Amino acid sequence: MSQASISFLPPKQHILARRETIIADLEELLTPSCVISDARELVPFETDAFIAYRRLPLAVVLPETTAQVSRVVAYCQANEIPIIPRGAGTSLCGGAIPQEDAVVVGLSKMSKILEVDLENRTATVQAGVTNLNISNAVAGHRLFYAPDPSSQLACTIGGNIGMNSGGAHCLKYGVTTNNLLGLTMVMFDGTIVEIGGKALDGAGYDLLGVICGSEGQLGIVTEATVRLIASPEGSRPVLFGFDTSEQAGSCVAGIIAAGIIPVAIEFMDKQAIEICEAFAHAGYPMDVGALLIIEVEGSDTEMDAVLADIIAIARHHDVRVIRESQSAAEAALIWKGRKSAFGATGRIADYICMDGTVPLGQLSHVLKMTSEIIDRFGLRVANVFHAGDGNMHPLILYNINDPEDAARAEEAGNEILKLCVDAGGCLTGEHGVGLEKRDLMRHQFSDADLKQQMAVRRAFDPAWILNPSKVFPLECRDVA
Repeated sequence: MSQASISFLPPKQHILARRETIIADLEELLTPSCVISDARELVPFETDAFIAYRRLPLAVVLPETTAQVSRVVAYCQANEIPIIPRGAGTSLCGGAIPQEDAVVVGLSKMSKILEVDLENRTATVQAGVTNLNISNAVAGHRLFYAPDPSSQLACTIGGNIGMNSGGAHCLKYGVTTNNLLGLTMVMFDGTIVEIGGKALDGAGYDLLGVICGSEGQLGIVTEATVRLIASPEGSRPVLFGFDTSEQAGSCVAGIIAAGIIPVAIEFMDKQAIEICEAFAHAGYPMDVGALLIIEVEGSDTEMDAVLADIIAIARHHDVRVIRESQSAAEAALIWKGRKSAFGATGRIADYICMDGTVPLGQLSHVLKMTSEIIDRFGLRVANVFHAGDGNMHPLILYNINDPEDAARAEEAGNEILKLCVDAGGCLTGEHGVGLEKRDLMRHQFSDADLKQQMAVRRAFDPAWILNPSKVFPLECRDVA
């Protein structure tokens, strides 16, 4: 992807000129072991999973407590230094990419599970705890944390809150905002606030709803209280193979229209099936054009009844293959293939992962048009996504070292996202806007819409020091 196609705010020269002083001050605020300033050691922080863009930050700090985060933020605000909050760096939209005059506040050392409250079914954790470790910590009590992004082994709860992450099982259990009860956040000036708690509905304005999905622009979340859910009696993923993506998309719409809500409905087209099977050896059928992974849960009787209804709908849409998992090991393999999709694709090509969401009734149309867009640009695409809520993830394959190929991939991706909006959907379902979709915000929102959103952002951060190059088009900030 062309390095010039997405612009950053120009670095403030007076901050760059004070680099050594700023680093010394940060080391005094924390300890030298919590500050990274050597150019080679900064390289891992120059980008995130949106690897086409990169900038070396001024410095990286790795605080261990909320109080340390507060001190760093207060210092940066007083000195007009931009701040880039960072979790595990798994963002696919460039949400954690820094700029040359910015201090990255990495939360990886804040990785403690502070409390598990079995009576209230909640867990309070620091922002650097990985998504999967929350479920691991409570598995012995037959509880789990529901949102399960594909990167759940690595991604952290702080990043999940920033992007309002979802996952394969969000169809039934909801995304991060549906499972977040409270948080501790450091405001732009270092003030520490507590929002929400263990109750299902906190008093006052729904500030949790404002902060979840705000991409680190309203404050830095350092702790979170999340909802725990009882593990189901049983679960069973089933593979459904179709000749075409359009048939699979119509089947998804038919299932939801019938009032059936499985735990998950995941989609793969032929390219994605081949990529994932070559990596995971999950037993996916190789002679189909599209695959649905549909998981149901409950007692054996409940699962049999729901599956019977789903199979009847699938047959109405000319399903060719129906294959139920026969063991826990086989079920784990089926999900290994799906959750490895992004990593498996990275083995064969560079890719851009889109994140548009469309109404289910538009799935077949958008899949068809996506294929036409990709063909027009002479590229390849692997479609793998959360079909149950219309959250599409076309992986556009390209060569990052070929500027022309990269430019075509970016342009094709922009057209696909515009297609999603024009079909009645939105630019992002769970990855966020970040850098990637920032300049497409005008396609979805009017000037009045953007002005109101930026007014909210300015209320939390009047100086725009928190993740300043992200989300909003740079040229429209003067109207805020």
